[in-house]
Amino acid sequence: MLGRWPKRVEPMTDEKTAERRGGPLRALYAWMMKNAQGKHAWAALAGFAFAEASCFPIPPDVMLLPMMLADRKRAFRLAGWCALWSVIGGMFGYAIGALFWDTAGLWIIHAFHFPPAQVEALRLKYTQHAYFIIVQGLTPIPYKLVTITSGLAGVPFALFMLYSAITRSLRFIVLEGLLVYWFGEQARIILEKYLEAALIGFLVLVVLGFVLLNYILK
Repeated sequence: MLGRWPKRVEPMTDEKTAERRGGPLRALYAWMMKNAQGKHAWAALAGFAFAEASCFPIPPDVMLLPMMLADRKRAFRLAGWCALWSVIGGMFGYAIGALFWDTAGLWIIHAFHFPPAQVEALRLKYTQHAYFIIVQGLTPIPYKLVTITSGLAGVPFALFMLYSAITRSLRFIVLEGLLVYWFGEQARIILEKYLEAALIGFLVLVVLGFVLLNYILK
């Protein structure tokens, strides 16, 4: 109709575009990429890494990887920062197992549905072969299970700190840091194209991690 201005269309944000194209998962990814360089991003990553090593269910990789992909030049600094706070968080997890097992420790184990028999078998394994901390810290096995059980097993604290520093550095700095630094742009393109498949693959790795744990504990 003449004399009427056309209706103004609001531009869609990245999150809205992602949600329309692929649903909430892509919206979450878009939000993470958008905020990966925010002023609170480093503090949030430190909080994720600390909490996951003791009581939080979400691994820090979900924040670390978008931050590294957003600025590949900072990949190693970010990976080192994440490893540092994961080790510090591991100290808290160790204290839960060593000092507060009957309260906080049991609550966490039940909250995350870790089988008590598996925890006991892992405790015995650490009592005999503490170096397994390095191996299991590299796998998708929740690191809180490793740290809490290490405290419960009475692994010498200095030895636990050494193994914890090695395994977290290998995982975040050597594995993820190098991969993003070398293949950052290609990795970002592939991840954005196959985001749902990547999530399924990560969940499969978690399941395989528990299968591997059961195999080791036999």
